[in-house]
Parts: sequence; structure tokens; C-alpha cells
Amino acid sequence: MKRINSFLQLLAATLLLLISTGEARGQNEIMLTQHWALPTLYNPANTGNTDFLRIRAAARLQWIGVENAPRSFIGAADVPFSLGGKRIGVGLTALQESLGLFSNLNLGLQVSYKFKIGKGILSVGVQPAYYNSRFKGSEVILPDGDDYHQGGDSSIPTQDLSGNHFDLSAGVSFTHKYFTVGLSCMHVMSPKINLSLEGSQSNETQQYQTELPRALYLTADGNIPLKNTLFELQPSLLLTSDFSGFTGEAALRTTYNHFITFGLAYRWQDAIGVTIGGEYKNFFLGYAYEYPLSGINKASSGSHEIVAGYSLKLDFSGKNKNKHRSIRLM
Repeated sequence: MKRINSFLQLLAATLLLLISTGEARGQNEIMLTQHWALPTLYNPANTGNTDFLRIRAAARLQWIGVENAPRSFIGAADVPFSLGGKRIGVGLTALQESLGLFSNLNLGLQVSYKFKIGKGILSVGVQPAYYNSRFKGSEVILPDGDDYHQGGDSSIPTQDLSGNHFDLSAGVSFTHKYFTVGLSCMHVMSPKINLSLEGSQSNETQQYQTELPRALYLTADGNIPLKNTLFELQPSLLLTSDFSGFTGEAALRTTYNHFITFGLAYRWQDAIGVTIGGEYKNFFLGYAYEYPLSGINKASSGSHEIVAGYSLKLDFSGKNKNKHRSIRLM
């Protein structure tokens, strides 16, 4: 129990640190409205947290109506297994996103190790990954003939560039029957990617550089059965910081009979959203709509997000059986 209390105190201190960092920051990392549906995306320690092989795919189309607005596509899968009598989780993640003229790809392999503490499980995970970034310089338009632009500005690439780098993330999480809390640091090394002309191996062309910022995530999910009903309340929280500012999202869902769920979400000083989802025979489908609260609502009708997945129950032959469902909607 002392270990659990210490772990929760650490998370509480981290939460205060995030809040005290000052103004909310702009978006560097993808933040899903349905972040609870892809827990391994934000923390590799969440792999293997259930007795299911979980497969998830998601698409997020942000700020519909705005040209070159962010577009994100995600694939994730994780599975638990036993090794030497210990619980291990492994997973794969793939994230492809388009941000203006940038296109980024992150492919990660996840591994986590579980420790039983009290009535819960403490998990420690790491995620080595391959990161690739591309810039569509051929689509850059440099207006000429005014006081603010120069058509021959060499600091702005006008040819397609690309580069790649090794990436590393790590995290911890604690899972109980009624809640899960986690803390992770994604892109631990904050890698700087040299961009060169596509297909060129010459070091002389590597004059442009982009950075993958380090990001700290605090997640919390709960599952509260309502007595004498078939309803469950499922609050969730996602906070993130780049160590200079923070942003976050809180959501509250209601699930009926482990079948259909609906809820509301609020993203700090950014958007409000509604979610609806359902599960049938281990298939899951969820949809979310966000309406922006900032001035961008003059140009955009909002953001759309869809998550689909399948969960396959695994047989541990009486060992490590989990009698309760995952606190997240499967």
C-alpha cells in the first residue's frame, strides 16, 4: 500500500508541475478526443493491460475547411503473455500525420513488464521507434516583388526534403479494477532530424533541420458502476507538457450494458466535443466531433475523429485471469 501511495503522490506532484508551467501551448502532439480508446499511443506501459489482443485504427481530420489542416492516421496493437511466470506486454504503433507541408511517420515497438502491487498492477514500458519526416518544398510559393518576401530566399527550401532518426519513449502506469493512472515521456531524446534532398546521400544537402519535441503525458481513467443500474461512468483525463507550457483534455462517458457509450469532452481553451461508440461481439466503433472555441471556428466547421477496433480474448489456462473488464471500453 505504501508503494501505491507513493506512486499516486508522484503523479499528483507531476500534475501540479504541469499546471504550474504557465500558458497553454500550441499543439505539437496529436491529442485524440477518444484518447482512452488508444491508451498505448501515449504510454508504452499500457501494453498488455488486459487479457485481450487489442487492435485499433483511428483517423482524425482536424479543422475541416482549413487548407492543409492536420490529418492523422493511427494503427495500434498490443497483447499480453507470460514469460517465466511474469506478465509481459508487447505492442506496435504506427502514426502518420500531415501538418501543412510536413508529413511525419512514427513506427514504434513497445514492451512492458508488470509487477503485482496490492490489488493492482504496476507496469513499466519502453518504446524504441523509427521516425521519418518529409517536407514538400516543391509546393512552397514565395511571392516576389514586395517588402516582406524574396523569391530567392535560401533559408526556405523549395525542393522536397526528408530525414529520419531513432526515437525513444518510456512510461509507467498503475492499473486497478476501477482506475488506471499513468505517466510517460515521449521522444525522450528530443531528436533533431536533418532534412536532405530526397534520394541524395550528400552531406552538403543536409542544411535544414527539424526537431521532435520531448513531451510529458499524464493520463487517468476511471470506471464507476452505478449501483442497481446497467450504467457505468467513465471519466478520463489527458494532460501533456513540452516543459514550457501545457494543454489537456477531460472527458466523461456513460456506458450502458457494456454496449453503447456516449459522452462529452473539453480541451483546455481549444474545443468542446461529443463522443458516441458501441461494442458488439468484440468489435468496437467510436466517433467524436469537436467544435473549436478559438478564432479558427470562423474558418472551420470542426474536427472529426473515428476509431475502430477488435479485441480477441486470450486463454491463460487459469493463470493471470482478469475477472473484470478493462476500465476502458473495449
